[in-house]
Amino acid sequence: MIVSLMDQYSEELNGIFQALADPTRRAVLGRLGKGPASISDLAKPFDMALPSFMKHIRFLEDSGLILTRKEGRVRTCAIERKRFAVVEAWLSAQRVLWEGRTDRLEQFVTTAQKKEKSK
Repeated sequence: MIVSLMDQYSEELNGIFQALADPTRRAVLGRLGKGPASISDLAKPFDMALPSFMKHIRFLEDSGLILTRKEGRVRTCAIERKRFAVVEAWLSAQRVLWEGRTDRLEQFVTTAQKKEKSK
């Protein structure tokens, strides 16, 4: 199940995690978590030219993490919450996998300690 889930979402996950790897893009997503915002509002806190900032916006849009729409001369961005379900599914599968491994490790250590005490 876990392998098939990883195979199924591998390409999507690569793009999403690559988008999340950049601190500027994470900050934009953090701001958009509070609600939609215009490109100019999103760009204000960053010390970079607008064309450079737009590369980050395009990357987030291409990865499916945000949606943009243009109304007149203003382009507004909003977070695409459904896209985060792919990440959540992958993280949940990883959590199950690693919890099982740590549970088995704990059981092994406990058994070994009991055996050592009984000697």
